[in-house]
Amino acid sequence: MYPLSKQLHGLCRTSLSCFSHLIDRCLRSKSPNFAKSIHAKLIKVGLISNTFLGNRCLDLYARFGTTDDLLRAFDEIPGKNLVSWNVCLKGLLKLGELSGARKLFDEMPQRDVVSWNSMISGYSSAGLVGSSMDMFLEMQKAGTRPSEFTYSILVSLVSCADHGKQIHGNMVINKVNSLGLVLGNSLIDMYGKLDLLDSAVAVFIRMEEVDIISWNSLILAFHYSTHSLSALEQLRSMMQQGYSPDEFTLSLATTICSNLQDVEKGKQVFALCMKSGFLSNSIVSSAAIDMFSKCDRLEHSIQLFEEVGKWDIKICNSMISSYISHGFSEVGLQLFVRVLRTGLGPTCFTISSLLGAVFVLPSDQGSEIHSLAVKLGFESDIVVVSSLIEMYNRFGLVDSAEKIFLEMSVRDLITWNTIIVGLARYGRAEEALKLFRILIDTGLSPDRITVFGVLEACFHGGFLDQGMYIFSSMKEKHGVSPGEEHYNCIIKLLVRCGKLEESVDLAQRMPYVPSYETLHLILSACIAQSHGDLGLVKMIAEALMTVEPKLVLLLPYRVLLKEYERRGRWEEMVRVGKLMKESETKKAVGSSWIGIRTRMFTFRADQLQHHGGRDLYSILRLLNWNLEGGHN
Repeated sequence: MYPLSKQLHGLCRTSLSCFSHLIDRCLRSKSPNFAKSIHAKLIKVGLISNTFLGNRCLDLYARFGTTDDLLRAFDEIPGKNLVSWNVCLKGLLKLGELSGARKLFDEMPQRDVVSWNSMISGYSSAGLVGSSMDMFLEMQKAGTRPSEFTYSILVSLVSCADHGKQIHGNMVINKVNSLGLVLGNSLIDMYGKLDLLDSAVAVFIRMEEVDIISWNSLILAFHYSTHSLSALEQLRSMMQQGYSPDEFTLSLATTICSNLQDVEKGKQVFALCMKSGFLSNSIVSSAAIDMFSKCDRLEHSIQLFEEVGKWDIKICNSMISSYISHGFSEVGLQLFVRVLRTGLGPTCFTISSLLGAVFVLPSDQGSEIHSLAVKLGFESDIVVVSSLIEMYNRFGLVDSAEKIFLEMSVRDLITWNTIIVGLARYGRAEEALKLFRILIDTGLSPDRITVFGVLEACFHGGFLDQGMYIFSSMKEKHGVSPGEEHYNCIIKLLVRCGKLEESVDLAQRMPYVPSYETLHLILSACIAQSHGDLGLVKMIAEALMTVEPKLVLLLPYRVLLKEYERRGRWEEMVRVGKLMKESETKKAVGSSWIGIRTRMFTFRADQLQHHGGRDLYSILRLLNWNLEGGHN
């Protein structure tokens, strides 16, 4: 007989092994009820006080339990160790309890790199990039050395070249192997997204070993830097060195051919997809459909779509988008209805594509798609919401667009740009400027579209001082170099505010050719304010005729004729009249459209542009005859 103490020790070891086996089974089954059953048995046999088993039970609730279950199990462990705190912390973050996790983190008696990484990752998942970076700084102040996982999280958050280089330098200082596969690939991806191609290539060359992910990241870096042909050359080099492309490589190469709109190179990549056996992959097939569509080979897209053995929502999304981009919006909507009938669930991309189509369809269909987005739970998706705002802006329903924007919990720069440009377009200048100031306060950096929207708002509102300040400081304050659209906008603002000389001077100094609209405004202002400055009128009129010689330019010709006639310069009048005839300018025909039920009818000033137009004219003639008394 063994002593009682040895018997108990053996029983305890048997129980530990038994419960560990049960917990492993529970992890495989992912059953919350099973987890509660194991927890109850631990309490019943008095083993809940065992820290090892308590931590394993805690891990069950962290994976698929509730917050209450997790915290109750945590409280029942009398001898909590660092593992207990870390497991509970991860569980709270996984359950979305960010504030509760931070409170627990602050209460921890000690922390290791796992604790800090959990909080950095938690803030990152919640979109709180600033908080993640602040937590990293606190980690360093606390004396905890970052791990490779720490840096892999940070490099995915970087949006500024300086920050990226600082983090890379920090890796070197902390003697973290930045040239291993995980961090090396992350750095290539980071530098690629920051458009620092040379740095991405340097990391790739210095890496101890590379894999297919390394090559994909490098090809993507060339793609981000708009070196599309070089990106395809990297694909060739990769294959020459014995690496086989995967579905991501081929879908990326297909997308590059789409952007190049090079159908011949696209066909070569398509052949490689077939040879590699990846054409059955929905990501590759959908990229191929997009490529043929963007290369103006819609018939090839349709053929590929029809030859696909099994429908997938990604493939259907590409085909719907292809139809819409080629002007077949009704066909795209019909395909969407077929998709719904097959039971495939639409994605955010599906809804976004459809919202882009409703501009050429009745506006009530846009409202129907909006309702569907809400029903599907996409009303908080940032891509769908941006598309909704753009759709309502297009229809002039700015209040609806603004209401959606203000209800958003998370906004990206595209969303801000969409609402600012929409408000500016419809004369809501003060609101657009107010949102711009709020955008700056959030810490987001505006881009060229943001600044253009704000300058448009200043133009429509006549805010000269604000417009000039924003224009003159956009490079220094926001890192945005003035483009052609910014110059044209500020010149229009100067003209509107009566600053004709300044507008002409800026138009002559700008590094771009002024747009037709800008020159038109200057010319109109010259006629009203120049007091007989024929040289200026002639210069602007001739510039207009140079910018758009094929468009309707009767205005500059007529202005010159009027000015020459007023001064009695008959020879010049004859010359301009001859130029008018030689130019064979044609009057532009205005058009308008109206949606009735599910049909869109387009009207031109000189004819009716839809099937059945002749019948309508016959009815109109009959009604006219009736009104004139023809029935008598």
